[in-house]
Amino acid sequence: MGKEDAETVALKKELEALINKCKEEQKKQQDTTLEQVCGGVADAPKVRLSTKKMLKGHINKVNSVHFSGDSRHCVTGSLDGKLIIWDTWTGNKVQVIPLRSAWVMSVAFAPSGNFVACGGMDNMCTVYDVNNRDATGSAKIVRELLGYEGFLSSCRFLDDKKIITGSGDMKICIWDLEANKKTTDFEAHAGDVVSISLSPDSNTYVTGSVDKTCKLWDLREEKAKQTFFGHEADVNSVCYHPSGQGFVTASEDKTARLWDFRSDQQLTTFKPPSSNPGFTSCGLSLSGRFIFCGSDDNSIHIWDTLKNQHNGVLSGHENRVTSLCVSGNGMAVASCSWDQNVRIWV
Repeated sequence: MGKEDAETVALKKELEALINKCKEEQKKQQDTTLEQVCGGVADAPKVRLSTKKMLKGHINKVNSVHFSGDSRHCVTGSLDGKLIIWDTWTGNKVQVIPLRSAWVMSVAFAPSGNFVACGGMDNMCTVYDVNNRDATGSAKIVRELLGYEGFLSSCRFLDDKKIITGSGDMKICIWDLEANKKTTDFEAHAGDVVSISLSPDSNTYVTGSVDKTCKLWDLREEKAKQTFFGHEADVNSVCYHPSGQGFVTASEDKTARLWDFRSDQQLTTFKPPSSNPGFTSCGLSLSGRFIFCGSDDNSIHIWDTLKNQHNGVLSGHENRVTSLCVSGNGMAVASCSWDQNVRIWV
């Protein structure tokens, strides 16, 4: 044992030395700060969003929300064992889908609006065809993707035929839904993969993990292109920047951050002026100028990403905000919470 321990200690030291060397190299590239560069930019106007629609229907904590590609419909998953598809313009339920397992952690809407997927503590990803009903009248299960050794924490459709998933067994899998088989399956992180965000062109994606790191991947490769260190606790949420040049994160360490691919490092850290909550989720406005962060303090915090100014707070939820999603056209933000409600902010 002693020998192995000594070897492990030596390897850890070597790893730390390498990480510090990387950090030093990054510092050399850091000739200025984002705040300095954007000093001359006019202050952003106050974001004035209010709850346009309050979507009531779930009878337990709502864990995840995701917009369809039409920016009108969204799907939510709750511990009441239901997926609900909503028309966010009218506030009406379009469809209620009963789940075989109530422990849902992640939901996804295909960009086409034809399929929804979900998964969680049942260690699988279930795909439903929204346009086809089974004998009971609810959306038909078209695929049950098995083979995970941990909970399913995140899923995103690449298109109607492909889905990418992240799970508690540290893996990323890509599935061919037509052939019903995995085309890609690899260990991506040293801890649970918690969040996945696809690039605007859908060629690359970013992941966030319990191992405190984020990674940039190419869909055609199984090796990370870049790894980002800095967070001091679980990275709960990642969101690709609309420019395709960076991404934002929300973390358990009570910070949200903006990262840049080209300089291979963090550009800025967002913290609320008074409260000190952990962040569960993040999203960006269509221009990328504003970041929205759902938090443990029941509210959504907004910052100007260029000037790092706290722009305001969206209040209304009565328990922690678990997930938020900005619509594709940038016109609305959907948020869901442990208070069992879903809000559409416009």
